[in-house]
Amino acid sequence: MTLTPEIKQQLQHIKHFALDMDGTIYNGSTLFPFTNIFLTYLKNNGIGYSFLTNNPSKSTADYLKHLEKMGIPATREEMYTSAVATINYIKNHHPAIKKIFILGTPSMVKEFEDAGFISTDESAEDKPDALVVGFDTSLVYSRLCRAAYWASEKLPYFATNPDWVCPTDQPNVLVDCGAICACIEGATKRKPDVVIGKPDPGMLDGIIQKFGLQPNEIAMVGDRIYTDVQMAKNAGALGVLVLSGEATATDVENSAVKPDIVAKNLAQLQDFIEQAKLISSAE
Repeated sequence: MTLTPEIKQQLQHIKHFALDMDGTIYNGSTLFPFTNIFLTYLKNNGIGYSFLTNNPSKSTADYLKHLEKMGIPATREEMYTSAVATINYIKNHHPAIKKIFILGTPSMVKEFEDAGFISTDESAEDKPDALVVGFDTSLVYSRLCRAAYWASEKLPYFATNPDWVCPTDQPNVLVDCGAICACIEGATKRKPDVVIGKPDPGMLDGIIQKFGLQPNEIAMVGDRIYTDVQMAKNAGALGVLVLSGEATATDVENSAVKPDIVAKNLAQLQDFIEQAKLISSAE
């Protein structure tokens, strides 16, 4: 891709990169060789960054440990998951909700409990105030059935993210939250009331508030058009698609939503930033 003068100018004003994780900085358990080089480049040039993920299966603490094992130093302030976004949404918009049936991993359940919510058990007698469904890699059939029951009972119903599959470097298809919600919809004819996570522009609110930024000072970088790029469009941020994960060049051609920048990976994005920076210096 050749950058237009308008996009180069926008890149010059970016103060913060919101970085998707799976498919962008790593694939499954494999860290891309250019990731730390890119992060160091941003730091050396006074540009901030955060890790933004639709995957709620790990808590913030677990993600920080995961990144550390991969050799990526990160702080709690740099990490924002769709589980945290869902917690913030419920607290801000539904403060009366306290008891929740959570279809999610033990790590996700703990994230909600640490935030002050009570997670209900599988019994029909332990009625929650709301249902939350996430990317449950520990999915148990009986809990899926209980979640469908609570959905059929018309309780407030929130999904942490819309993703159909999670990227992986293994010969497997990782069924994600969107597909689990589709299963519940097939059984109950009910969709979630609210789907948090990208492309909801509210996923950028934490970064905007934390660092005092405007949306046009943020570049959202990810490997999916329908979540990462769409959120950037929804929020008024710069949308960068990397082809190191789910999306392909053919997907870009066929999509009605067009990224502002398409890069092979973070290494090529770094080259684009450098080009814009050099042009700015020349001016």
